Amino acid sequence: MSIELIGKHEKDKRANRDGYVAAMMELMEADNKVCHVDCDLESCINTTKLAKAFPTRTINVGIAEQNGMGVAAGMAATGLTVFMHSFGCFSSRRAFDQAFLAVAYEECPVHIVGSDPGVTAAFNGGTHMPFEDCGLYMNVPNMVIVDTADYAQTYSLTKKLAACDKPSYQRLIRKGFVTVYADGSDFEIGKGYELKEGNDVAIIASGIMVDEALKANEILAAEGIAARVIDMPTWKPLDEEIILKAAAECGCIVTAENHQVATGLGSAISNLLIKNSPVPQEFIGIQNRFGQVGPQDFLQKEYNLLAEDIVAAAKKAISRK
Repeated sequence: MSIELIGKHEKDKRANRDGYVAAMMELMEADNKVCHVDCDLESCINTTKLAKAFPTRTINVGIAEQNGMGVAAGMAATGLTVFMHSFGCFSSRRAFDQAFLAVAYEECPVHIVGSDPGVTAAFNGGTHMPFEDCGLYMNVPNMVIVDTADYAQTYSLTKKLAACDKPSYQRLIRKGFVTVYADGSDFEIGKGYELKEGNDVAIIASGIMVDEALKANEILAAEGIAARVIDMPTWKPLDEEIILKAAAECGCIVTAENHQVATGLGSAISNLLIKNSPVPQEFIGIQNRFGQVGPQDFLQKEYNLLAEDIVAAAKKAISRK
């Protein structure tokens, strides 16, 4: 297992959804039990490529997410490896009861994909902006939850999820994203990754917030503050070892997520810390608000999801030590 950090803060010319499609193409070519279920959004994540290559194993159930979850569960119950996609708001809120009962309760390892997480929904607006999707699935026993940052991480963890015997929920940025890792970087479910060293404060981030955390590290370094940066792509199961080590060595934590802070990565980490290593913690994320329409850069500023916000939180956490 190895990763290579790019760290240039540059937008990738590719769409992140294509990391998912590339992984699925390889999985479906190698194993005729791998299937994809979509809810009339094949053109949105380019799974039309899967439909052309594997027409009998790429199923479009239409705009019927609850039924789609049931279909995916039934297929998985027969021994198939099933990925099921819709926008994050629909694959979580709308189909949650079916995911809970038909998938998780029946121990069917369906791999649910929710695209356009948080502010990346942008112009799709508040109704389509899931800030609570992972929070719902955090309550489901044995559920694996992944929030990927870029193409390489999406590609790698999609392939790892296919081999996972538990149900999962994967957030998927569809389009514009910043490249964090070089292609070929390899990731494991349940592992966090230390990207920058530092003992003054630890910044733990996932998804689009990883690049913002790396920017914050540079700003803080210029001021003589050494910030450790940890990418936590798996929210459940959580990499407790790397978190507790950071708490012990840094003495304070900042968590950064594109999600409601009350039910997401930050809350999971605070639950761990309060029981094992209580240290000051500051939370960057959505603070009990609904989504709205707008370009992603505007929304990140509106919801305080920028490097400058992480810097301010880091300084506050340090002052509380």
